[in-house]
Amino acid sequence: MNLNDLYGSNYKLRLLLLLLWFSTVTLAQNSTRNLGKELWNFRKGNDNQWFPAKVPGTVHTDLLFNQLIPDPFFGANEKQLQWIENDDWQYQTTFTISKTELKHQNAVLQFDGLDTFAEVYLNGSKILSANNMFRTWKVDVKKWLKVGQNKLQITFASAVKNGKEEAKKLPYTLPGDEKVFTRKAQYHFGWDWGPRFVTAGIYKKVALHFWDNAIITNIKTNQNLADKTLAKVVFAVDINSNKAGPYQLTINDKSEEIQLQKGQNTLSLTYEIKNPKLWWPNGLGEAHLYPFDIRLIKDLQVIDSRKLTLGLRTIELVQEKDAIGKSFYFKVNGQAVFMKGANVIPPDSFLPRVTDSVYQSIVKNAVDANMNMLRVWGGGVYAEDVFYEECDKNGILVWQDFMFACAMYPGDAAFLENVKQEVIDNVTRLQNHPSLALWCGNNENDEGWHNWGWQKQYNYSEADSTKIWNDYQKLFHELIPQTLDSLLPATENRYWPSSPSIGWGRKESLLSGDAHYWGVWWGMEPFEMYEKKVGRFMSEYGFQGMPDIKTFQFFAKSDELNFDSEAIKNHQKHPTGYKTINEYMARDYQVPTNFEDYIYVSQLLQAEGMKTAIEAHRRAKPNCMGTLFWQLNDSWPVTSWSSVDYYGRWKAFQYQAKRSFNPILVAIAENEVNYEVRVINDEPMPHHITLVEEVMDFNGNSIDGYEVEFTIDANSNKVLSATPKENYNDENLNQMVISVTCTTATGKTSRGLYYFVNPKDLQLTKPNIQISKIDDLTYEITSDVLAKNVFLSSEEATFFSDNYFDILPKRKVVVKVSKPINSIQVKSLFDTLK
Repeated sequence: MNLNDLYGSNYKLRLLLLLLWFSTVTLAQNSTRNLGKELWNFRKGNDNQWFPAKVPGTVHTDLLFNQLIPDPFFGANEKQLQWIENDDWQYQTTFTISKTELKHQNAVLQFDGLDTFAEVYLNGSKILSANNMFRTWKVDVKKWLKVGQNKLQITFASAVKNGKEEAKKLPYTLPGDEKVFTRKAQYHFGWDWGPRFVTAGIYKKVALHFWDNAIITNIKTNQNLADKTLAKVVFAVDINSNKAGPYQLTINDKSEEIQLQKGQNTLSLTYEIKNPKLWWPNGLGEAHLYPFDIRLIKDLQVIDSRKLTLGLRTIELVQEKDAIGKSFYFKVNGQAVFMKGANVIPPDSFLPRVTDSVYQSIVKNAVDANMNMLRVWGGGVYAEDVFYEECDKNGILVWQDFMFACAMYPGDAAFLENVKQEVIDNVTRLQNHPSLALWCGNNENDEGWHNWGWQKQYNYSEADSTKIWNDYQKLFHELIPQTLDSLLPATENRYWPSSPSIGWGRKESLLSGDAHYWGVWWGMEPFEMYEKKVGRFMSEYGFQGMPDIKTFQFFAKSDELNFDSEAIKNHQKHPTGYKTINEYMARDYQVPTNFEDYIYVSQLLQAEGMKTAIEAHRRAKPNCMGTLFWQLNDSWPVTSWSSVDYYGRWKAFQYQAKRSFNPILVAIAENEVNYEVRVINDEPMPHHITLVEEVMDFNGNSIDGYEVEFTIDANSNKVLSATPKENYNDENLNQMVISVTCTTATGKTSRGLYYFVNPKDLQLTKPNIQISKIDDLTYEITSDVLAKNVFLSSEEATFFSDNYFDILPKRKVVVKVSKPINSIQVKSLFDTLK
């Protein structure tokens, strides 16, 4: 044998060994394959014709994609699309499995979300029956897979028909109709801000997971922050192993040799962090996050890994008896925090259309408006991971409802077991987020039972009532809290059975627990009642405002922009919504006849009413320690209680919320004898403040005023002045304003304005509003006289940093735009006057 032969043989041998090694390494590593990337088709029932489908997706969006239905959101199209909910739908795809993939020891098919009643078949064999859109479904499909073509078929049964069949099994009718028997987003069945589109489909990711030897199935953490110089984080890592043997588990730079047994294993490792940085809510400090890389290693190869981001913090829900009743507030890192925020609903009727950027925008809107808490409402869905990740990054605490709302639910064993698995899946998914502040059982179920007259409405017998209430207790006072006890460490187990704890019609609702106050709007009470109806934690209240004219133009033709058109009527889901807006508007404003002016004034009405509520809540600190308005966002273009519409356009209310949630708030209010000025400081440090109060007429002539310097304590509420009302008996109150400006030593400013009469009684004159361009993104706006509620708009897409603001005579307001624009249109309240 010559050298060339020898070299060639060795080369081939080395190459063969290398290939064998590479094959072993490849096989040893766990992998995931996204089946949403395959070609999918769908059809109605057993129709012959199949159409292309998108996964994730829904029946409605697939029908729209194939031009089989009109845009569900346009005009009154919703009404002609109700047939979809009564049909069954089939989806199918084929995918190729290679020999290498089939060599893996395990193959798990995972559906992150099936909506809702689904029968799943793989190569002709039934592998799964699903009945809960909130659960994660996993099936070991190794035995059904084959090399080459594999066929996956899913039949979705009508959730409406299924729910109605279940309802027939009970001798009484449950409030909530058929939807309560379906573990499906309740808002899909219609709400007073959303359409009825009862969807079906593979609405989340579907994937095949291949693994060998072992796999990390879950990670739980528990923090010990008792020592301020050394934080200890205990990681409980669940690992499923095919066989016993030695492995290595690493967390960042810490590594530990472990011995796994065959089957399920739970390993506990403690990770120490010296001089830890704490995670703080927005406005109180940095929301500091620590990244962790958890890896499972076998024979020097990483066979599975997880990434986790943690914030080190403590959260307590404090409920203690006091002179008023019982407190209800949150402490973060030992500090009492006044919660400022809103309720959020699902961002679309068709959830697969919601991109990460939409959730990011929701959180950014909260941050930009000085919020520190969002409540995920119980009639929707548990949000996607990106929502909680953004809350973590930005210091936004989350009040998380379980998905039950405004109804009573069955209590049979199968239903309860289904809910238990739903709780396990979602708590397991979300429990490590530092933003998670509270788990809440439901929205308004308790209130509905005790205050909405269901017993009389449904003609329940005493036995019926007892059974329904016992089922409620079983679900929200036993099953859910007991399941949480099994999943969460005591320091993270904060549970509240129902929001609110007591109905808004009872005086006790203002003395303890959280409160939903709907005397304004539902009860037609005046906005001034917000001053009196202040509870310990206001978790719901609201008023409707119409969206921007551009939003109306997305769903209505130009000749339909009036209150008589079906398009406009269909995009108002409250039964007396427009009538209620009009009645309140007539109380406080001159009611415009022009549709676009009416939109504008409806937004001012909403903003002013909500200002009254928010600032009443903040002035009541520390007796009241939270204010979460209804609602931040929309699920479709609609007239609703939202402060930001479906397309992300800020209403006047969102700009007002930004001012009213300012960490340092100047609040001016009238009582029986005085005009009172308060300064509320939510920041964790004291401030030296220069306060300037000016009382002037609308031409800028001074009537009264003073300047004072003072120090306000951290996290405090202070009365600065109380001017007797009699001081202004001889003045024309219809043409006067109080302006109070606070400036801190660090240059932070906050301004409060107070008008003595309703907007319709103000003696406004035509302002000469001047707009000067400072640079491509900065404008200065001035006026010779008071310009009330100045609204800036542009035909080009841009965002104004401030809007719907008042310009005092001969003062300036500086506004930034997000993108350069060629022109700005301006409107003020004077332009709407008759």
